[in-house]
Amino acid sequence: MADDKKGRDKKADDTERRQRERELEEARDRTDEPEPAHNEAGEGLGDLDDALDDHDYPTTTDELIEAHGDREIETQEGWKSLSEVLESTDSEQYDSADDARGRIQGLTYRG
Repeated sequence: MADDKKGRDKKADDTERRQRERELEEARDRTDEPEPAHNEAGEGLGDLDDALDDHDYPTTTDELIEAHGDREIETQEGWKSLSEVLESTDSEQYDSADDARGRIQGLTYRG
């Protein structure tokens, strides 16, 4: 191809077209991927989120289980009670709802 303006424009257009095709192919491939776990505060905790906000702090793991252990939350393995999610941890102290929520979500969305 000649090294003139028309040839350079065609080459640039071809490069852009190939890039768009690659992006479309990658997007099509991603449609088969599972959705990522949601880690935003309160997401996936259902009614437990409001209960954590209303709970008195500081608190411990044992106190959370006593107050809210029967509440169900969604995990990667399905729905579990808060007591099931926290049973594998030692008793910890939480200074705020966000602190407790972060720990619960860390256990809930382990990869």
